[in-house]
Amino acid sequence: MNMKKNVLCGALLAAFCATGAVFAAPANTLASFTQEAEELARLPGGGWLTLDKHGLRLFNASGQEQDRIAVRAKQLDTRSDGGKVLAVFLEADTQRPLPVSVDVQAGKLNRLAPFPIPTFSVEASCLYRDAQQLDHLFLIGKDGQAEQWVMQGEQRSLVRKLALPPHAKHCRADDGAQRLLVSEANMGVWSYEADSEGMGKREVVALRKPYGQLDGGAGALAVLPGGVAVLDGKAEKLHLYSHQGSKWTAQPAQAVALNVRKGDSQLALDGNSLMLRGKNGWQARPLKWTGQAETSPAVAIIAPQAQTEPMARQGDAADDPAIWLSSNPADARILGTNKKQGLLVYDLQGKQTQLLEVGRLNNVDVRQNISLGGGKVDLAVATQRDDNSMMLFTINADGVVAEAGRFPTGLKSIYGMCLYQPASGGVEAFINDKDGTFQQYKVEMSGMSGNKFSATLLRSFKVATQPEGCVADDANARLFLGEETRGVWTTSADAAKPDALAMVLPVGAQLTADVEGMAIYRKPGGKADSGYLIVSSQGDNSYVVLDAKAPYKVRGRFKVGFNLPAGIDGTSETDGLDVTSANLGCAYAQGMLVIQDGYKRLPDGPQNFKYVAWGDVAKALKLE
Repeated sequence: MNMKKNVLCGALLAAFCATGAVFAAPANTLASFTQEAEELARLPGGGWLTLDKHGLRLFNASGQEQDRIAVRAKQLDTRSDGGKVLAVFLEADTQRPLPVSVDVQAGKLNRLAPFPIPTFSVEASCLYRDAQQLDHLFLIGKDGQAEQWVMQGEQRSLVRKLALPPHAKHCRADDGAQRLLVSEANMGVWSYEADSEGMGKREVVALRKPYGQLDGGAGALAVLPGGVAVLDGKAEKLHLYSHQGSKWTAQPAQAVALNVRKGDSQLALDGNSLMLRGKNGWQARPLKWTGQAETSPAVAIIAPQAQTEPMARQGDAADDPAIWLSSNPADARILGTNKKQGLLVYDLQGKQTQLLEVGRLNNVDVRQNISLGGGKVDLAVATQRDDNSMMLFTINADGVVAEAGRFPTGLKSIYGMCLYQPASGGVEAFINDKDGTFQQYKVEMSGMSGNKFSATLLRSFKVATQPEGCVADDANARLFLGEETRGVWTTSADAAKPDALAMVLPVGAQLTADVEGMAIYRKPGGKADSGYLIVSSQGDNSYVVLDAKAPYKVRGRFKVGFNLPAGIDGTSETDGLDVTSANLGCAYAQGMLVIQDGYKRLPDGPQNFKYVAWGDVAKALKLE
């Protein structure tokens, strides 16, 4: 699914959000029926949605009441999509969030399935529509407890728990910038990443005196294109802040003197005017604003098909997957490293079938049908960070993994690795160190019984800064390696024919540091130049697909989003990934991509791996 531009600023019309024009219209005269409203939102077509002591009320552009829901409520927020509007408010007595579909054309309010009653006292709530066009609800408690929920149809799912400022009475989300703005009553306004994937960042927007300009802290706020409008805690001044790059810039404050109790002020938007609620009801003020709406770059969003059971260790544990193929496609196995425990094995449904507690493994790779010692063997190799060794594992016909050897490398901080299967036979391993050193080993076997493996160093070379991910293109005898802060390089995988490193894709507009996991998708029955290189762009939680042959044309980028019916979240801060073009059946008829997920959501939990159908990637990026 491609991301659609959708910046909705409270009740602000989408057209207003997109223009960034200068507005200086005369003050609007608000209709009398809005004056008793405690909260309100302008609707497409000129109507109004109001929240007052009588409940939620729908008015048309002529001021005629068309429908109402009798309820004591607070915290109204809306999102528009053509003639349909989603409204969510809190039932005052239970604090249960109640979503309502507003049919503007028919003049009807239709109740939707409610959210569960919160487990904490809610002070602020607001909507957020993500790049996947899913609607989220933020709930913030007086003590800083907070939750992010997502809704689709009748489904209401907890995405994650957050720690937000205490005494927050107002919040709003800027959908295009994927930004959550929170007003902390006694301090100021903070900006957070609204997207649930990743650790998130926080920025200061405005602070109370003497640290900033706000008198008495922060009150109500409203999102503007490329900025935010904020009332100070005393509701005496209106402050406008624009956002450019990573900087918030204040414009001159305007006196408003609303004369309300602290925390009781409200802001809303009506086309080219700001609406402010004070002691004498609502007043409209002309808005002069030159900010431009912020949007994230368009990128395809693909839903995962399955996920593995979570790690048995919290924190940064899962790292790198590798795929082993069985003679029966349904019996394929996914090997995954746990940096705090060892090697795990999963089936295609994500169920753990094995755990080998062999220490802090980082990267792992698999090669099959290797000619060694006069026979054939399937091997996995992993880097072991406890003793800086290279570990070997055999995989039998049933997909059972067993430790088969451990070889010292002499490296000080062993890190990433990948395997290479030369056309001449055998198997070789590329191992790297955090200092940039690469070692290439030839793995040999003197017999088919026992652990009689050996490893011989063939060559060493070095890159300037820290590497990790790498993948060997067996068909073309090329090695691709990632220098985390610089980009993707290639060199000969043949130790007897070394060549200079050549840049494939630098860090920049299409690839965001850190450069992490990578894998090669080889089209079934395709020629040696028919592959794609997939690279984890960890810094923006995306994946770049490019030709695995010069001139390395970039075919597109994608992210992994929610699969709500299956209860699976997206992926973020990916370390390792692997791919196969083998037909594994059902959704994976064109192959499977396995991706490490740095932050497990829906709900929060230990890290795991996500399974993505390659057919979905190919369709989204229009690959051959």
